[in-house]
Amino acid sequence: MNGAIADALPDIPRLYTAICEWLACVVYLLVVYRRVPQWRTGLVAAISLPCIIAIQCFDGAASLDFWVFGMLLAFAAMYLTVFLASGTTAREGLYITARAFVLAELVASLHWQIVTTPRAGTADGPWVEPGMIGGFVSWALPAIVLVVSYALCFGGAWAIERHNFSRVSSASPGRAATIGAVAITIVTFAMSNLSFITTNTPFSGQFGREVFYIRTLVDLCGYAILYAQQEQTRALQASAELNSIEARLQSEHQEYLQSKENIESLGRIAHDLKHQITALRAEVDPERVSAGFDGLEASVRQYSAQQHTGNPVLDVIITSKSQAAARRSITFTAVADGELLDPLSSMDIATLFGNALDNAIEATAPVTDPERRLIKLALYAHGNFTVIRVENYYESALSKDGEGNLRSTKADSHTHGFGVKSIRHIAAQYGGNVTIKTEDHWFTLTVLLPR
Repeated sequence: MNGAIADALPDIPRLYTAICEWLACVVYLLVVYRRVPQWRTGLVAAISLPCIIAIQCFDGAASLDFWVFGMLLAFAAMYLTVFLASGTTAREGLYITARAFVLAELVASLHWQIVTTPRAGTADGPWVEPGMIGGFVSWALPAIVLVVSYALCFGGAWAIERHNFSRVSSASPGRAATIGAVAITIVTFAMSNLSFITTNTPFSGQFGREVFYIRTLVDLCGYAILYAQQEQTRALQASAELNSIEARLQSEHQEYLQSKENIESLGRIAHDLKHQITALRAEVDPERVSAGFDGLEASVRQYSAQQHTGNPVLDVIITSKSQAAARRSITFTAVADGELLDPLSSMDIATLFGNALDNAIEATAPVTDPERRLIKLALYAHGNFTVIRVENYYESALSKDGEGNLRSTKADSHTHGFGVKSIRHIAAQYGGNVTIKTEDHWFTLTVLLPR
């Protein structure tokens, strides 16, 4: 070490540092999305505490040359705790561990700064030192200060961070965010401990208490920067998701407009063909040709059949989706009172029913048994609610997150999987909610909208 610290104070006990590192990991385990059972989280957390304590005690007994490696070892122990107890990805685990490490450094430094603050009216001597203070015995005061300060600090961190992380779904941080978090952690730790290495820099403290002030403030700044980074990451993710949903809304609306135009054209063609067939029957009526005309008329009838639910937008959607289902040999039935959808905009109707029926067709198409290639749509009033229910049979395995959102099985999962999210988004706009139920290979999507 270059330079000596005047009036040097005792360093933070290794036991306290280990407890802070463990509690910081616990805080983030309580707020992040966990992919493992609770018993595994509890078991890993229980085993990691003595391991982190042992590493810190080993670091304290080693030489100063071993200090950097010892801190890396402590960081690795925290990383394994987070990674194994939550089941995160490697990148997400590294990102969370970086935040937990800075939080642990901040709380440990702040608590020890409080502990080593001089008593009032004295030049030195910590105010929580066992003995007579203010006329009463304070042997228990150090323990009380430790418990209270740790509870306040880590409880406050939990209250702040629980809004920064989703406990029901995981949006893994990108590579840039992870590298940034690790870089911030390294710089924060280096600057906060620079005075312990050398006092011969413009950023080092010369006196014991000054060193601890710098350490606490730098750790606080590092934690604030990491918090701001997480806020920015959340804002960017929310913006990207909203843009994707809005793009899907626009796409569904354009698809509706195109389908409406196509169906109207088919209706005109079918109407003209029926008149032509009638004229041909009046002129030629051989029995052997009659069967061909019957088949032609049945084919025309298939294209001329349109839904009449009482809502023109829903008529177009159901007609186009029923034709899409027929092309894939899927039996599609719909019983709908379209007048119940009057409060909804045409774009919302197109998006809600378009997404729901597209998902049903996509899931039913691979079913091998023709009798089970079924899709049912029901739209009806129940009490003070409008109920929209789409049911379909499926064979493939479904994957859902904690919110019930289907995880896309397509290769490009980043640009897919917004169907159910779009439906939830529309339902929430009208004060409704969405539920998903899977039982005996029947998938049921139910949307409740207040009337």
